[in-house]
Amino acid sequence: MIKLKTEEDLVLIRENAILVSKTLAEVGRHIVPGITTKELDLIAEKYIRSFGAEPGFLGYGGFPYTLCMSVNEVVVHGFPSDYKLKEGDIVSVDCGTVYKGFNGDSAYTFPVGNVSKETQALLDATKASLYKGIEKAVAGGRIGDIGYAVQSYVEPLGFSVVREMVGHGIGRNLHESPEVPNYGRHGRGVKLQEGMVICIEPMINAGVKDVYLDDNGWGVITQDHKNSAHFELMVAVKHGTPEVLSTFEFIENNK
Repeated sequence: MIKLKTEEDLVLIRENAILVSKTLAEVGRHIVPGITTKELDLIAEKYIRSFGAEPGFLGYGGFPYTLCMSVNEVVVHGFPSDYKLKEGDIVSVDCGTVYKGFNGDSAYTFPVGNVSKETQALLDATKASLYKGIEKAVAGGRIGDIGYAVQSYVEPLGFSVVREMVGHGIGRNLHESPEVPNYGRHGRGVKLQEGMVICIEPMINAGVKDVYLDDNGWGVITQDHKNSAHFELMVAVKHGTPEVLSTFEFIENNK
């Protein structure tokens, strides 16, 4: 069942969206070669709690950390660890918050130092495809319009779309209906209505689309061990122009 949000709901959802955006920027400031992903996780937890909020992922479904930290070939849901980031790595940082009864959820894939041209092309294409998808998050459209926009942008560039993991609705619960795939067909799927708040999150692989589950039961890894990128924003469906609730501005203004 899709839960449409009131204007009062949106006020609190926006607060979460800004907090999760600022948390990603705070983590990003510390991403340098030599830092461990576990250290970054602790930075995020401390930052979120300093605002009187709770980490949205910590304990969710048994997940044991504040952040999903997915390095290189890990698509999503990677565990923070003692792994020290290296020059040329990429790391998807996915963060959630719970504040005033609502959730925030956003993700950004950071380059560690200088990355190869091929890796930068993957990052650029994945982020661009996110905005292509967001453009279609308008009332009267269909969920398939969003997925088609993402898929039709990245595949001609030689990249592939992960099928097993999708975006989602968000509100009082972290994951709500509807699911938001990153592939699809125009005019298919759930009808988009004003009041829906969704997370659009392309997960795009440099190589094949196939993935497998890590032995820890959480991490999703590319079958060919080529890099994967992941960007996520929270979006309120509106008539005409969607409202993008979370933002990468805090991250990109730090550069």
